[in-house]
Amino acid sequence: MIEQFSDGLRVTGPMLIANASALLEAGRGFLRSGDGAGDIVIDLSKVEETDSSALSVVFGWLRTARNRGVTLRIAQPPASMVSQAALYGVSDSLPLA
Repeated sequence: MIEQFSDGLRVTGPMLIANASALLEAGRGFLRSGDGAGDIVIDLSKVEETDSSALSVVFGWLRTARNRGVTLRIAQPPASMVSQAALYGVSDSLPLA
């Protein structure tokens, strides 16, 4: 689930293949709506579980933000996501807040 807060979005619950498409589209919808401008933070502190699809979702959001001229930062990613990013060699591509 994604909810809007003052500086961006907060994701709660799991980020798994089963809900990856819904999360991707919800985040993209926010980024495309114009509600987010300038710097946007995506807070992942309430994410309970991730698989590799979570990285795909985050990189999809990053592409959408870049196309809109928005700076996206990822706050408090779960350890599992950080570990997966290191495993796949993409840690440096995650814009951590």
